[in-house]
Amino acid sequence: MDRRKFIKDSALASSLFFVPSFVKAFESVAAERLGYKRLVIIQLAGGNDGLNTIIPYNNDIYYNSRPRLAITKDIIKLNDDLGFHPSLAPLRALYDKGQLSILNNVGYPNPVRSHFRSMDIWQTASGSDEYLQSGWLGRYLDKHGEKPYNAIEIDEQLSLAMKGEHFNGIATNDYRVLYNSSKDPYFKNVLNHYNDAHLSEHNLGYLYQTMTEAKSSAKYIYENTKVKLSQQEYPQNKFARQLKNVAQFINSGLDTKVFYTSLGGFDTHANQNNKQSRLLSQYAESVSTFVKDLEQNDMFEDTLILTFSEFGRRVKQNAANGTDHGAANNVFIIGKNLKQAGFYNNLASLNDLDDNGDLKYEIDFRSVYSTILNNWMNVSTEGIINSKQKVLNFI
Repeated sequence: MDRRKFIKDSALASSLFFVPSFVKAFESVAAERLGYKRLVIIQLAGGNDGLNTIIPYNNDIYYNSRPRLAITKDIIKLNDDLGFHPSLAPLRALYDKGQLSILNNVGYPNPVRSHFRSMDIWQTASGSDEYLQSGWLGRYLDKHGEKPYNAIEIDEQLSLAMKGEHFNGIATNDYRVLYNSSKDPYFKNVLNHYNDAHLSEHNLGYLYQTMTEAKSSAKYIYENTKVKLSQQEYPQNKFARQLKNVAQFINSGLDTKVFYTSLGGFDTHANQNNKQSRLLSQYAESVSTFVKDLEQNDMFEDTLILTFSEFGRRVKQNAANGTDHGAANNVFIIGKNLKQAGFYNNLASLNDLDDNGDLKYEIDFRSVYSTILNNWMNVSTEGIINSKQKVLNFI
């Protein structure tokens, strides 16, 4: 095979490489579902400003700290102290129906304010001084997964959260492109050499094996995803298309337990108001439509949606009408049968900040993960969450 051809076609098939080496061992075993409950992750990348998302509209410190940035108009008041940013109006119906739980002050000890490091911490469920090479969802798949398509990320590359020590999920922006890529003549040519003796000498056997398994997963997703028009009209943006794809997979009954999506752009150091308003509008409108889509197909009851960002923002605005990297933040849990809907806890005191001027954390984010694993996925956290964490009461 021509070396240039190999490199060119490898780029096309990059998302097919994130597959474990032993999955073929399960091919002869009758497929059993991981369980009927599904988890949808939404990552707000960049560090969403939680204080302008859930607004302490009666707090003078909030307004004094943000003379040009505080939200003053059209706040959607949820109780006597806290309210939604106006762009979150589409979520009001979920809140009123008891289908939204808001956890305030979520973070971890000794917070890191680097995007990359903090995201690694959230995705691996590590401590701030601990470096892990596998994600919490990947370790879940190590213990309870069967096929790569048991966890799907709607992206071109797989996040660390979805990579296990032995087992990974699969990443695709478009399952049809994934399937067509797997049928490319390049793959047939490569896989014809699967048993060549030289493979073991050059450690290429694993790569060939993963390509074979990826092809099998691409075929499963393609053949089992029902092609039908959604009766819900999704917004016209990339994030909404991600959720529309997830809804199509869920409504098709794919044997997938975890879905991972993301919405970026929240690193608002300057001119924050317009940027965050636009992004929160995309988030709220898309999520509202997604929930309606699942409800219409009787799939919402068995779906839990977790929204997080790698950190919040500083309480005081900066000179550029933005906010700098902070620490504790709010987390949204959306589902049909929540034990504690509305506000799970109060906002941390704005009069008692940490040494950097950030909200102090109250809830360790790994407690949120542990609660989801225990109470939603019905599995033990052993081997998945390394530290002992309190199980919360939102589900």
